[in-house]
Amino acid sequence: MVIMASASGNTVPAIARLVQGDEDAIRGVIHRFNEMGLACLDPQWAGGRPRLISPDDENFIIATATTRPETLDQPFTRWSLRKLSAYLTRNHGTRRVQVGRERLRQFLRKHDITFQRTKTWKESNDPDRDTKLARIERVSSNFPDRVFAFDEFGPLTIRPHLGAGWMKKSHPDRLPANYHKLCGVRQFHGCYSMGDDTLWGVVRARKSAVNTLAALKSIRAARSDGAPIYVILDNLSAHKGTAIRVWATRNNVELCFTPTYCSWANPIEAHFGPLKTFAVAGSNHPNHTVATRALQSYLRWRNANARHPDVLAAQRRERARVRSERHHRWGQRVPHAA
Repeated sequence: MVIMASASGNTVPAIARLVQGDEDAIRGVIHRFNEMGLACLDPQWAGGRPRLISPDDENFIIATATTRPETLDQPFTRWSLRKLSAYLTRNHGTRRVQVGRERLRQFLRKHDITFQRTKTWKESNDPDRDTKLARIERVSSNFPDRVFAFDEFGPLTIRPHLGAGWMKKSHPDRLPANYHKLCGVRQFHGCYSMGDDTLWGVVRARKSAVNTLAALKSIRAARSDGAPIYVILDNLSAHKGTAIRVWATRNNVELCFTPTYCSWANPIEAHFGPLKTFAVAGSNHPNHTVATRALQSYLRWRNANARHPDVLAAQRRERARVRSERHHRWGQRVPHAA
């Protein structure tokens, strides 16, 4: 517009009023056109300050950030932005990169590097792992109405347990700070019926073969027709006594043990999460008698509302937490990439 207006014979003040610009800027545009022609329309602005960190330096920064500091002879287990920046600036290797914390944060964000908590995992060393998982999957798929799960949940202690709830902003419900385990500890012996989707159990003083046998007898009583039933349980020594095996054989009960380090394969594990969330967290019972009554009250509510959305959501969270091999079917080997 400035060039065309000037070619039409307009004065600089008139052009400035037309484009609502500064007169000196208008004169600069006209002078550049007279010197360069139409090339002045593409001024080729400079890129600013020269780039000090090359792409190779950037790759080195990312490689260092994703390497454990101990591997690089540093006396700590994780990087902070200050530590990482100082190491890149003063490391004794062949490459040194001068980078500030904010620029370092931008590089990490660009490459989707975030600060996350470390997670643990266990690999089963059971030589019969695939066979045991396949058996559990087979009975669960073919005879769900005759499959039960058994496990212990605990220890249950008499002290205030942290929890959550709806409260006025900045006024949380406060529990007394008491870190002593009064009245000893108890263990909840739980039984779960896959066919009926019911959970029941009793609170015992300790884990033992006698208490396990009593729980198995309650499961057998739930299917008193004498037909075979299948009980999924882990490899605790209290679950494998001679008396338990003899009783199981005589009463047509098959014990399906989970592989070592595969307690996630026991279906009852997913139901202990809601039990802890809704019956233990946030509680402050005076003794084990009151705590047991509250636990049994929750179990009655849970069995009457087994498909409640809150119960299902808590089960999904707990299942995702305890299961170490998600998205793989039990009893099948993990497919390897081609």
